[in-house]
Formats: sequence, structure tokens, C-alpha cells
Amino acid sequence: MAPILNLRAYALALAVAGAACTSGSASVAPQSVMDDVAESYVRLVLALGEHDADYVDAYYGPQEWRDQVTAEQLGLPTIAARADALIDRLGAFDPPGQELERLRYTYLTTQLGSLAARADMLGGRTMTFDEESRALYDAVAPTNPGEYYLSILGELDDLLPPGGSIAERFGWFQSGYVIPPDRLDAVFTKAIEECRERTLRQVELPDGENFVLEYVTDQSWSGYNWYQGEYQSLIQVNVDFPSSIDRAVDLACHEGYPGHHTYNALLEQNLVNDRGWPEFSVYALFSPQSLIAEGSANFGIEMAFPGDERLAFERDVLFPLAGLDPATAESYYRVQELMARMNYAGNEAARLYIDGDVDADGAVAWLVRYAMYSPGGARQRLRFIDQYRSYVINYNLGLDLVRDFVDGDGADPDPNARWDRFMRLLTSPRLPGGL
Repeated sequence: MAPILNLRAYALALAVAGAACTSGSASVAPQSVMDDVAESYVRLVLALGEHDADYVDAYYGPQEWRDQVTAEQLGLPTIAARADALIDRLGAFDPPGQELERLRYTYLTTQLGSLAARADMLGGRTMTFDEESRALYDAVAPTNPGEYYLSILGELDDLLPPGGSIAERFGWFQSGYVIPPDRLDAVFTKAIEECRERTLRQVELPDGENFVLEYVTDQSWSGYNWYQGEYQSLIQVNVDFPSSIDRAVDLACHEGYPGHHTYNALLEQNLVNDRGWPEFSVYALFSPQSLIAEGSANFGIEMAFPGDERLAFERDVLFPLAGLDPATAESYYRVQELMARMNYAGNEAARLYIDGDVDADGAVAWLVRYAMYSPGGARQRLRFIDQYRSYVINYNLGLDLVRDFVDGDGADPDPNARWDRFMRLLTSPRLPGGL
């Protein structure tokens, strides 16, 4: 499904195109204007972060900007109005002709539209799940009825050991593939090493890039990358719930290589340090950039481990390291492949819950029935939905859009060509509408 453009950005694009066609008098946006808007954008992101603790996911720009914003304490209506004014300022000019500059123009316009929408939400504006995802992330995820997931569950039924409901049997099956706590660090460390080594075969990372790995509890997420700037990350893994063997590679690639750590380090190197574009020294979590960030982090797993290479690595290396039987790895991944086809079920639970069609218990019941969560896991997922709302689309819709960008119809399947296309995402200001 193609993304639906942010309405503010879409209207602006039409207006700019129309003005160019009718008058021919609009000039191309000068670099000085783009730079001024970029600095103002950074300050507005920081200002909105004063109202929303989750909004500023990373910032490594000038400390004086943050200090000035904290002292100024802009109200939400002022933040939204200033964002709209910056969009109008850009709209007075045509987009530049050079591709990267044109992408920057679109990036600033779209991110500002999302920022204004987030300020409106914090000020009390209500939206449906799809309206919110369109306004914040430049995209709307497809809707699947429960019957769609039931058909997949029928296939899963044939693969699981007999006895009990499908959800119970899946829970018992998964419990046989949990990494023992005393082996968790060894397994995760080995997975990260492998993901990094495979990424370095194709990607030249900045000198000195590194990360710190921590294990934490009492979080709504399973893993998180806190980018620190200067090519450094803090990667945290939540150990509240048992970690199954597949989570090692998932989190190692997603949070590290070639996922979030790689993406942020390359943006810092190529756009902040090399080009002096300050808008990439801040990461607004509830923005279209997150669909690219999460989608590329999830697709990065397939980039690092194409074809059957993941199965071979886990069977031969991680299963023994975790004390699991390598002979069962293939049957384990047949079940995981079916589960991957159900990854939009979590979106549906969030949509029903946010739209008021089900209450918290109803959302938990949906996750247990259609997404095979344990009751405890479903409650944790609902905690994530309460905190991040429609953000959930960025993982699965983002994955699908990035996969289409890299491996879509007519794309050269050569591994080097695939990495070239993937790297265009990691080193440019591309957003969902540009995929």
C-alpha cells in the first residue's frame, strides 16, 4: 500500500507546483533560507520536547540552543504557529533541482507539518488511529480483519505440537527456545559481533563508532537505541520477559548494525558533519523520519542475513551458545515465518483501542487471539501502545516500504546493487512519500 502524504505537506506541494506553472516567477529556495528554516526546526523540536518527554529521541547539536529553548518555554499554540510559518516560508520558493537538496526541502516541509500536528495533539486535538499516523508519519497502514489472521493461524495449527488452544501451544513451543539468563549476554554479544562484521563488509562506518550495551527492566519496549552523537550509542535490552533465540539477531541488527546505530552514525557523518545540515542533529521520534528509521532497521536484518544465512548462523552458532538443540532450528523458523505474516495484527489492536472500539481488556484479548501474545506479553504491548500510539505502524509498514524500495519490481538483485539502494536510505533525507 502506498503511503498517504501528510496533508499539510501535500497541500503545500500542490500550491508550489501550481504557482510555478502559472507564474513561472518563483525562485529556487536559497541555501540560506534552507539553513535558517533548519535551525528554526531544530529549536521547535526541542521546544516541543519541553512538553513531551518522548519527543526528542536524540540531540547532539549546540547546547546553547537547548538552553535558550528551555528558558523561552514556548506554548503549544506558538510552536504549531511557528512551524506553519516556516512551511509557508519554504513554500514561497520552488524546490531545488539537485536531488539531495530537493530531498532536504521536502524533509523540512514534511517534518514541520508533523511537528505542528503533534503540538496540536498535545494541545487536545483528537484523531483516529489512521488520521494520527497520516499526520505524524506520512503514511497509513493497511487494515486486515480478524478472519485474515485466522487463516494464518490455521496453518500454524498444523505446525505446533498438539494439546490446548493455539495460543497455549504456541506459548509452550516458544518457551522451549528461551535463552537462559546466564547465557543471554554471550548470545547477544555474539549476535552483535556477527551483525557488525556483516555490515562492515558493505558499509564504511565512521572511525571510532561504538556502542554500550545495557540490560534494563520496567520498560514498555524490548530494545532501544539511544544515539549519543559523535558516532556513539547506548543500546538497552529489556529483560522483563524471557528472550527467545530469534530476538538476539533481531535486536542486534535492528538496534545496532545495520539498524539504528548505523543509520544515525551515517546521517551524522554525511549530513551534519560533511554538509552542515543542523536538522539532522535532532531526531523527533513522532515524525515521518521514524518510519524510515524503523523500517530500515527491520529490513537491515534481511540485508545482513540474506536468504538462508540467518538460519545457518543461528543453527550453527547461537543455538549451541544458548544450549538449544540445533537440529530443531529449521522447524523453529518455519513457525517464525508464519508469525511474521501476522505482524500487522498488533496494528489492528492499536487501531481498535485508540479509536475506542475496544477497551484495554479487549485490546489484550485481540493480541492474545490474533497475534499469539501471552497475556503478560499482551499487557506489555498495550503499555507500549498507550505510550507510543500509532507509532506501531513504523515497524511493519516501514519494513514493507523499505523492502519495496530495495527489492521492488525490476530492482537489480545483485547483492552490491541491493546494498547501494539500501545505503541511499541511510545517508539521505528520504521520507515515506519519497519511497
